[in-house]
Amino acid sequence: MSRTRLQVLTRMLGVHRTGFTAIAAATAILLLFSVGYAWMTPHVPDAGAFYSYVDRGLGRRLGLGTASIALLSYVLLTVSMTSYLGVQAGNLFELWTGMQVPWWLISALMIAIVGFLGYRNIDLSAKVLGVVLVLEVVAVIVIDVGVLASGRELTTLPFSVSEAVSGTPGLGLLFAFLGFFGFEATAVFRNEARDPERTVPRATYIAVIAVGALYFVSSWLVIAGLGADNAVALSNEDPAGVVVGLAGDVVAPIMADIVQVLVVTSMFARMLAFHNIVTRYLFTLGERDVLPRTLAAMHPKHSAPSRASLWVTIITAVVVVVSALAQLDPVLQIYTWYSGAGAVGVVVMMTLASFAVVAFRARLKRDAAEGTASSWVTVASLAGGIGLVLVLIIAIWNFPFLVGGVIAAIIWGAVLAGFFAVGMLLPSKR
Repeated sequence: MSRTRLQVLTRMLGVHRTGFTAIAAATAILLLFSVGYAWMTPHVPDAGAFYSYVDRGLGRRLGLGTASIALLSYVLLTVSMTSYLGVQAGNLFELWTGMQVPWWLISALMIAIVGFLGYRNIDLSAKVLGVVLVLEVVAVIVIDVGVLASGRELTTLPFSVSEAVSGTPGLGLLFAFLGFFGFEATAVFRNEARDPERTVPRATYIAVIAVGALYFVSSWLVIAGLGADNAVALSNEDPAGVVVGLAGDVVAPIMADIVQVLVVTSMFARMLAFHNIVTRYLFTLGERDVLPRTLAAMHPKHSAPSRASLWVTIITAVVVVVSALAQLDPVLQIYTWYSGAGAVGVVVMMTLASFAVVAFRARLKRDAAEGTASSWVTVASLAGGIGLVLVLIIAIWNFPFLVGGVIAAIIWGAVLAGFFAVGMLLPSKR
């Protein structure tokens, strides 16, 4: 399930006391994956990200299947963020004003705002995302400093082997992994980047290392702030509010209010990021004549894939409206089901992309200029792929938990497999 940085910290603690060991493992797997992902960047000259990598490495049919599951997964993640954002923003509005507003009304407003930003050029969206990201990171650092200044015991107990395997470490790894979702945007937006062959690999490594380091340190300090013996219980009792309460306790009461606002703005940022990723996939598929060519049209003024963005807005709105009319609970059903299914889809894509790098490298002629580096690329990609297979197995094993039950898991599993199969049959002129 896609979550903000503040949420990821508490959800990992809820299932695995030493959340930072799971973060370290997830960071290592993604760094290995990033070696091949970054190396292959010059060989993938479009914005299709996972789809383009699988297409080049494992063939067009598997590539189209990946594209199909990418569209489904990121649309589901977008809608899940939209519904949860409607609830969280509504709760905050009620807290401040005493007035209740239906979640779907707030979600509709957010869809309109995201649609406007997505329709414009990427610079505007990037500025919004950048501001929200900086504020969220600053808030996490302030909480960390507050814990250090409060004199709480910085226990080393979570570093012990017995604690590292306590609880359900598999779920801890999965939640840690989900906290990195969106880092693939470095390749998705390569068309908007200056010198993408150089900037995309650099941005990929920076994203993984920075997020991993922030999660690692902060999870340890959150444990210290809550108390090693109480962290798991408190995280399970109130996963949405435990960090908010900690912020108010170790910094100042007003910090709790600030964190509540940042949780909402962070959800909005995730929603916008997923919207833009789906837009780039539609644009690339239109450009390759897999989908109607009109999706590849660029706005004459904004130089953005505005038509593809408009379709993403329409699709998101339709899914939200249908879900609301079906009276699905915005958190227990829409958010839980859609984000769980979308998360598994993304893990499938990453696993295929990792092995696509290995296959693509195997087809290239080996020359003296790239022999040593290429061998490392192959080894790292293979190791990362094996790690991703482990994450995928954990995700599938816990799929009923992610989507709300065995029946839901069977249905969503069939939907994901069906989309992949249908995608493989799509026509393509390239």
